[in-house]
Amino acid sequence: MTTPQRSDGVQPGRLARSALDENFRDAYPPLDAHEAIVAADRCYFCHDAPCITACPTEIDIPLFIRQIATGTSEAAARTILTQNILGGMCARVCPTETLCEQACVREAAEGKPVEIGQLQRYATDTLMGAGVHPFTRATPTGKTVAIVGAGPAGLACAHRLAMYGHDVVIFEARSKGGGLNEFGIAAYKSTLDFAQRELEWLLQIGGIEIRHNQRLGHEISLQGLREAHDAVFLGMGLAGVNALGVPGEDKIHAGDAVDFIAELRQAEDLASLPIGRRVVVIGGGMTAIDAGVQAKLLGAEDVSIVYRRGQDAMSASRHEQEHAQRKGVRLICNAAPVGIEGNGSLTGVRFAYTETHDGKLVVTDDTFTLPADQVFKAIGQTLAGVPDALELAGRKIAVSETGATSVKDVWAGGDCASGGDDLTVTAVAEGRDAAEDIHRRLMM
Repeated sequence: MTTPQRSDGVQPGRLARSALDENFRDAYPPLDAHEAIVAADRCYFCHDAPCITACPTEIDIPLFIRQIATGTSEAAARTILTQNILGGMCARVCPTETLCEQACVREAAEGKPVEIGQLQRYATDTLMGAGVHPFTRATPTGKTVAIVGAGPAGLACAHRLAMYGHDVVIFEARSKGGGLNEFGIAAYKSTLDFAQRELEWLLQIGGIEIRHNQRLGHEISLQGLREAHDAVFLGMGLAGVNALGVPGEDKIHAGDAVDFIAELRQAEDLASLPIGRRVVVIGGGMTAIDAGVQAKLLGAEDVSIVYRRGQDAMSASRHEQEHAQRKGVRLICNAAPVGIEGNGSLTGVRFAYTETHDGKLVVTDDTFTLPADQVFKAIGQTLAGVPDALELAGRKIAVSETGATSVKDVWAGGDCASGGDDLTVTAVAEGRDAAEDIHRRLMM
């Protein structure tokens, strides 16, 4: 990576466009046909394969790999997409190293799993590249379903319902669909506008309308949706961002990591994005990693990700942590922010060392300051704008195993709902399963 020119403050153009193009190219280039065959040949095609149960969408992994090995990659894609209609994006962003590949027998035996994620990408990219949509819409049922949110959960739910012949209207708060896949994933993981290409491909099933700039509690209401449709699915994700709750948090250039990632993903010219020379990211999840790495790729000289607990407690996978470190990002653990410093301009972040006693985090009086001219907060998001009628489980919408909420004919899934991990693949599984339950109810 090209060394950025030294400059104080937060400014755009720290790197030449050629360097930015190099930094933000596909971080994990796809397999070619020969490489895919070689990778597929490593699979044992296990009976009762542990990789299947490790996948939240329960894709028949040995089957699709065997189909690749026998030269029928489009059949492999259908196997994948039947379970996970966003299999192309999930192949790019899933933490396969802690899911299917960790469960792979080759991983246990040799420390090197079958490249399941890369093989999944090869199959789905091959089919999409051929312009094929392998599913057909059933005879229209006359039933309509409203979906709030055009993210992974909402899109998975919509596609399954449309396939069964129901008419679906998606109400999306933003001017562009895709949700987390479009706005919340690091740019080097999803290149060449893949999220939008996958969305357009998904809509080929027919029967799905997306209405943009429609926010729950503003342009639309839950009661209004219930009155106009036979069922409602809520998949709007998490809109609020947790505050640090420390002095100086409102300073200029102390922002939210999710906003930074979204702005970067939508930027037409990366050289126009301002970035600090010294950047501090607070948090330990994937958002923190994505923000830290991309700050470095934009030209920040010094980037630190600071987490309040030990490294093993970080929710970002070890693979992603190591990727960040290879890019020159420093990980600092067992430190909690106690103040953002600066008289006018932001100059640094003061941290206190932490200790864990009997599982409880204790903030000590021993402090240090990291110099910084830009800070990104990545300490989690919160649910916003939820109707009072819905029962909550903690800070999320309470749902049954099939996604049903406490309100009749209303389901929910994805990050806004209680249940599984906040992962794209989990959201897809929850949207799909809710669609199956909605279909059963509508056809009674």
